[in-house]
Amino acid sequence: MKFSHIRGTIAASQVLEKIIGICCQWSRQKLPLYLFLAMCFNLVVAPLVYAATGEQLSRSQSWGLGLLGLVILGLFIYLFFVMFVPDKL
Repeated sequence: MKFSHIRGTIAASQVLEKIIGICCQWSRQKLPLYLFLAMCFNLVVAPLVYAATGEQLSRSQSWGLGLLGLVILGLFIYLFFVMFVPDKL
């Protein structure tokens, strides 16, 4: 019985080390992190779109509409900062 607890502790520490390693890599590479977060956020948005349309759209169509909405929101934010934030000289 004691050994199973030790194995669980070792497995948990290895998982924690892997998560820390992934976070360190993501701090250098921003695009994969942003794509991952957008896909996770779309997991929340897609069912809302599916429910709001009264199930007239398929799940894949609502997933695509949610992703399209996120892309449009991202472009809006990017263009807002490009147009209204002054350049640093």
